[in-house]
This record gives sequence, structure tokens and C-alpha cells, in this order.
Amino acid sequence: MEKTRAGRRQAAGGRRDENKEHRLPPPASRLPNQGVAVLALQGDFGAHRRKLSEMGIESFEARRPEEIEKASGLIIPGGESTTLWKFFESAPWEEAIARFAGSGRPVLGTCAGAIVLARQVFNPAQKGLGLLDIAVERNAYGRQADSFVGVVDAPALGGELPAVFIRAPRIRRAGPAVEILATREGEPVLARQDNVVAATFHPELTDDERVHRMVFAGSARKRRSA
Repeated sequence: MEKTRAGRRQAAGGRRDENKEHRLPPPASRLPNQGVAVLALQGDFGAHRRKLSEMGIESFEARRPEEIEKASGLIIPGGESTTLWKFFESAPWEEAIARFAGSGRPVLGTCAGAIVLARQVFNPAQKGLGLLDIAVERNAYGRQADSFVGVVDAPALGGELPAVFIRAPRIRRAGPAVEILATREGEPVLARQDNVVAATFHPELTDDERVHRMVFAGSARKRRSA
């Protein structure tokens, strides 16, 4: 799996430093309230942390609802949305995330994270947090073997973006308050409602920083230089 993901990263954004690929920020930045909280219940949360680190933004791994309270931003990474909900039902995550989003601080959900943020989920039907007025179809592109690297049209971000789709959902409906920031073959793949952003793809698996920069630049604590 790791080799496959590394290959997708190279295909989407060019060759990367092998040592840098697996490097996480220093332990000090993993402490609560140090920048962006990356939900670390499951999924590839490490890739998001590396992306933020490359941008000079501090982050930490959040495993308990109370840890996100004073964070400057929140990422709900890809993985399995059904697994995420099992974790959510074992602790007051739903209330904590809703309260966080209600504070106006930036929230980014990618792939499964986008599903969790949605108002309506189907194929099969599943609960959503309702923080983004979209309807999402799960696994809309097929199985894991049907995953692919592509390009999406993102005029709001300056043009085309590389995008990795892994068992990706599709946004089938977007409410009037939702802004579509990127599309693929005419279908929305990146959406924003106020401070909440959902990507059906994995921006953390490419070299392009524009999605993370749009969401978190200017709102997250910068890392101190050594």
C-alpha cells in the first residue's frame, strides 16, 4: 500500500526526496493547541502533517475530542467513513467538531472526511455531520483498484490541480450556499461553505500546496525556525 501511495505522489507531483517523504515534524509540534489539529483516529493523517510542515505550519495529532478545542484549524483525513463514525460514537466527537466549525475556524475534510462533513450520504445511506450542504455518493468511482491520479479544473486556485482519487466519493448535489472551487469533467470535487471545505480527492498526496494553503494560510500558527 505504501509503495502504491508513494508512486501516486511521484506521478502527481514529480520526484520527491526519499528521506523527506517519511519525515514527520518534531515531537514538540505534536502537542495539543500547537496549530492545526489533524484527526488521527485512522487514515493517512501523517501525509497531511507532512504537507503542513512543508508549508511551515504547525500541527498535531488529535485522538480525543477535547484536544481540538484550542487548535487553529482542523483536518479530517481520508480513510473509511464508517470506521470514523464508530470512533465518533465512542466519544463526543460530533459535538466537538460541530462546535469547532461553529467557531469560524477552518475545517478541511478529504475523501472520507468530505463524506463525514456532508449533509446527505448515500450508497449506502450513512449519517453525516451536516456541516456542508452537499449530498455525497460513497465509492462512486469503484473499488480500490479503480483509484487514479488525475487533474481537476480549479480556476479559483489559479488553474489545474493534480489530484489523487482513492475509492473517492462524488458530490451529487450542492446547496445554494456552497461554492464549487474545483471540478473534474464538470462534476464538483472541491467545495466550500463558509469556513468548511471538502475535497473528494487527496491533495495531501501531491506536491501541490494550494488546497491546504487556501484553507489554512494566515489562520494557523507558523512553526518557529530553529
